[in-house]
Amino acid sequence: MSPLDASRAARPDLRYAVAIDTGGTFTDVTLLDRETGASWTAKTLTTPDNPSQGFMTGIEQITAQAGFPAAALGQVFHGTTVATNLILEGKGAPAGLLTTAGFRHVLEIGRQDIPRRANLFAWIKPTRPVPADRIFEIPERMAADGSALVSLDENAVREAVRTLRQRGIEAFAVCYLHSFANPAHEQRTRELILEEYPQALVSLSSDVLPLVREYERSMATVLNVYVMPAVSRCVERLEQRLAEADIQAPLLIMKSNGGVTSAPEVRKAPAHTALSGPAAGVVGAGFIGAAAGFQDVIGIDIGGTSADISMIKGGNFTLSESGQIGEWPLALPMIDINTVGTGGGSIAAVTANGALTVGPRSAGARPGPACYGLGGEQATVTDAHLTLGRLPPSLLGGAMTLDIDAARKAVETHVAKPLGLSIEAAAEGILSISNNDMVGAIRVVSIERGEDPRQFALIPFGGAGPLHGSDMARLLGMKTVIIPPSPGVLSALGLLVSTLRADYAQTCVETPAYDYTRIAGVFAALEQQAADWFTRENAPPDARRQSRQASLRYRNQGFELTVPWAGDTVDAAATEATVERFHDLHEQLYTFAQRDTVVEIVNLRVAAACELARPKLIEWESGGSLVEAEVGRHDVWFDDAWRKVPVYERAKLAAGVEIVGPAVFMQLDATSIILPNERAVTDRYGNLIVSTG
Repeated sequence: MSPLDASRAARPDLRYAVAIDTGGTFTDVTLLDRETGASWTAKTLTTPDNPSQGFMTGIEQITAQAGFPAAALGQVFHGTTVATNLILEGKGAPAGLLTTAGFRHVLEIGRQDIPRRANLFAWIKPTRPVPADRIFEIPERMAADGSALVSLDENAVREAVRTLRQRGIEAFAVCYLHSFANPAHEQRTRELILEEYPQALVSLSSDVLPLVREYERSMATVLNVYVMPAVSRCVERLEQRLAEADIQAPLLIMKSNGGVTSAPEVRKAPAHTALSGPAAGVVGAGFIGAAAGFQDVIGIDIGGTSADISMIKGGNFTLSESGQIGEWPLALPMIDINTVGTGGGSIAAVTANGALTVGPRSAGARPGPACYGLGGEQATVTDAHLTLGRLPPSLLGGAMTLDIDAARKAVETHVAKPLGLSIEAAAEGILSISNNDMVGAIRVVSIERGEDPRQFALIPFGGAGPLHGSDMARLLGMKTVIIPPSPGVLSALGLLVSTLRADYAQTCVETPAYDYTRIAGVFAALEQQAADWFTRENAPPDARRQSRQASLRYRNQGFELTVPWAGDTVDAAATEATVERFHDLHEQLYTFAQRDTVVEIVNLRVAAACELARPKLIEWESGGSLVEAEVGRHDVWFDDAWRKVPVYERAKLAAGVEIVGPAVFMQLDATSIILPNERAVTDRYGNLIVSTG
């Protein structure tokens, strides 16, 4: 028996794990040997028309690099943007909505609000995912206490299904009033739909989001079925391609809440993957921060199209129940991430009135920035970096040559000449605008959450992250920047260190005096749902854990705040302690608390998680010198002048080595920059710890 076969026999499901993060421009791949800590990374261009092609290309490349067959893999993790893109681009499946009589226009009415930054007179309401002519009113009515006021009109359901089927509709959303209190009518409706149309895809609000607020619940249910056909096909295609390659490992997919789940669970509730890709990066940033000794970090993932920002405090990321994808609300548990349309591929342009803008339009993977040589002619952020010497003449370990002449021509033609600037000044302007856009997004997840970013370390990652980290830290007054050993594929690492996770919630409105028996009963029901999920996922019993949470508000308040439930019991003391946590959080976020005001419990929640095997981090050797790591000197534009700057091969830096900026660091997955007068030291795990001040 070979060593490989012996190791697989010892730990057939855990030793070799691969993570594939499919982004807008690149597909990032990381392969991990959990026993030794050895890892391999690869990047390949994303294939938007068929994501499974880039997915399998990445696996083939990484296993060939590691020197063993793909069949040896024991786990396959995946972060996907399929659901995200379908929602953002409005390309989901044609769907129908069955709702309670009198509520046909629930999606159109919404919250009757106008986005804060929208012009009052020019703002146009976004098109709804289900137009009014595909929404059918069904005579039925549940009361808020779960009692039936009007029986379900089954004939009306059948007629609606027949009409929609004749129109070629295969996706059905069902959202009845107060179904969170009693789902019987929705469940019967699903039976009727499948009797009339066995191939139909059905999404019930009582399954997707059993909480108050008709608009948010209806939208979540609609979006779930809206992306269900495409996501299901994509997942099935991935499973098929894995089987064809003789890979028997389970496919685990990242959800918006920062946990992974199995492919069958994703097919049932695909809307939970709306922030799949960005969530993996947050998990990876938290892991790297903790390894470097920092529990409070802000992560920024700068890719080709956008930058995703999140805050991690005390080693934990924050979940939001009021997320938004594009212009539509999605009230499912997701990591609190702020996204801005700035990335390496963001296009710089001069408006008719002479203003320089950067993004949100992107050159994408095809044609990409001008310097890629794939037909792009517009000036992008990447072109600006190359123009200023911040990028080497090739990427991906030499596999991708960059055309500096094309980059300079694009910057000159589209920015420098229209503004009457030198090429270097124009490129600096592009980077300055992109940096300030991202700094504004960082302030949203920190200052607007009651936190001072200066008390956090910044972790820039993604292909373009380490090029911007120091500039952004200086703008924010942050003293420490942590550049991971493999920043360009950190999202893939996040997949590898993730946990199985699911969140369950139920509306349970209680005001003083609280009904402790009812609250305990709802918690018990949610915990049973979590236990059933653990069973379906074959989670090891000794690795399972559950935690209780509650969403509270002041009486007559229009929103809730979610806090951990105090203790394991439901009694007066635990409830009072939970209410006090609510007061404290409200004061932190809004500078005041009204402790003399009645506090309502609105929703109860249970988070279920199961720890997977964590990788063993390899400690870097110490004692090396900068001379060994230096591969040459390169002209870089700093402080209005060209300077000869040392270029280091990142992999040759030993632990404990100190570098004084300016300096450029090259590696397969990303290029890193430290500015003049900055100091950086390589820690024992290969992180570059940069001191900005």
